[in-house]
Amino acid sequence: MATITSDYKNRANSYVAFFDLDRTIIKAISGRALAHMAFKKGLMNISDIAIALYLGLAYRIGLADPVKIMERMLLWVKGMPEQDMKDLCSEVLSEVLLPSVHSEVHNELKIHQSRNAITIILSSSLEQICQAVADHLNMDGIICSRLEVRNGHLTGRPEGNLCYGQEKKIRLKEYCEKNNNKIEDSWYYGDSISDLPALEVVGHPVCINPDRQLRKKAAGNGWKIYTWNHTVNENK
Repeated sequence: MATITSDYKNRANSYVAFFDLDRTIIKAISGRALAHMAFKKGLMNISDIAIALYLGLAYRIGLADPVKIMERMLLWVKGMPEQDMKDLCSEVLSEVLLPSVHSEVHNELKIHQSRNAITIILSSSLEQICQAVADHLNMDGIICSRLEVRNGHLTGRPEGNLCYGQEKKIRLKEYCEKNNNKIEDSWYYGDSISDLPALEVVGHPVCINPDRQLRKKAAGNGWKIYTWNHTVNENK
């Protein structure tokens, strides 16, 4: 199911704090940043960009199933050598994504880690992106989406299901069951209405700069709402 985590660390009396990536840990949107860099480097053409813009509009106004839209967006990588994608991710991470880490997340992670918690990125973003951010923040593992590879080249399809919407809840529950963590003791930090399934299942939901729909849900349920505005670069 394309779940990638570090070796589980058996910690007495521990719980799990799950964090979304885009617009939660980082201010940026990783998929958009990858597309911009790919176009800049000639890995995407004008036709690919036009399709991405159309699909992005369809996603925002709810014209189609978001998962189908995301799967269609992946087709631009079909035939790309896996190493080229790794190189692209590395460049995007250093130039865009890591500098956009919300500075507030460091304190939040420190609080959980001081309580012996396991900290996990749970995101629809790609493995290479999530792992690098998790390593940068000294987090324990990742649960994310992964691209299918055949003979060293990307097929344009995900490996298993994309870690989005209901799939996040499924992966979260599976992780807790496998590692004997109580879901009711777990935390999840998210920003979007698509995070609702995961937020509803944990005992400690937290909304970071939530979109309009999620803010309404959070207010109605009495969930924590945090406003994170600072990034690493802004604190230099």
